Amino acid sequence: MSTPLKVAVLGAGGRMGRTLVGLIAAAPERYRLVGATTGPDDPALGQDAGSIVGVGELDVALGTDASAAVAGAHVAIDFTLPAAFDANLAAVGATGTALVIGVTGLTADQLERLGTHARTAPVVYTRNFSPGVTMLTELARLAARALDTDYDAEIVEAHHRRKIDAPSGTALALGEAVAAGRGGALESLADWARHGECGAREPGRIGFAVVRGGGIVGEHTVMFAGDEERLELTHRAADRAVFARGALRAAAWVGERAPGLYDMRDVLGLPRAG
Repeated sequence: MSTPLKVAVLGAGGRMGRTLVGLIAAAPERYRLVGATTGPDDPALGQDAGSIVGVGELDVALGTDASAAVAGAHVAIDFTLPAAFDANLAAVGATGTALVIGVTGLTADQLERLGTHARTAPVVYTRNFSPGVTMLTELARLAARALDTDYDAEIVEAHHRRKIDAPSGTALALGEAVAAGRGGALESLADWARHGECGAREPGRIGFAVVRGGGIVGEHTVMFAGDEERLELTHRAADRAVFARGALRAAAWVGERAPGLYDMRDVLGLPRAG
């Protein structure tokens, strides 16, 4: 694209949103911030989006109106919360703006409506924009397909103390990949918690363990434990900028696509799982 991609950041007052604003400002030849939203209780509401992240004024004030934020954008990047989903989807739906969304914790109804929206506009939806996590998910699917249920599958994830949902969206995506690799559905195979006398492990189940503490950016391990060996696939994020860079990569990619619901496999050019 010869001119900078016009980007609106929905949730610009959060950690991921601020990281995105900084990366956009650092690459003016590629991106231009044209809109930014934050929550109504954010002390930074009304301030310049660039000023709050220390990159100088970008002439874009943090507001609460998603429709105004996306009005002049090629692509909107949404890192808000499920409570903001309806308003944000309505805003991009009214303008036909391409959407990159990394909101975790969406309900089944919200996901269904996102799929309906994608029939008329391009959407990249994923719960983790890291290229490395995308590869981890594909490797987990392949390993689950190749290793039978004599290998017990466990997913361990760790995040900072401020994370409010568990398991993480990425851990859920990994669990779905393992379940799909074995021809099943996560909802019927998952063991979400173990406490007290919970009995011996059932073959074929997918276990989850959650760690919360300190400033851990994000760590995920998929373990396949057999009687004579153990395979562990691990991804560790050192800086949340990796997720923001992945979202911008998705934004540059989806802006030139036909309507449809895409994910990071499409952005990276990986084949769809069969």
